[in-house]
Amino acid sequence: MSDRWMSVEEIASYLGVSKDTIYGWITKREMPAHKVGRLWKFKSDEVDSWVRAGKASDEGSEHGVNDVRGPGKRAARGKK
Repeated sequence: MSDRWMSVEEIASYLGVSKDTIYGWITKREMPAHKVGRLWKFKSDEVDSWVRAGKASDEGSEHGVNDVRGPGKRAARGKK
């Protein structure tokens, strides 16, 4: 793979997720990203290492949804 910088759209396609997921991972899971002006840019080797380290996974994440509700708990739908 080339060593060129990838855009949000390209890295989302590369990982098979949405652009919104990428933006969430940047802020909540410390995804390796570099701001160039107003644009986010990525190196695929940095992102690959981050994914392999399990940082994109919900399990074991400090910011995962499961952590908020507790292990094995489900959110109640339609209730507050």
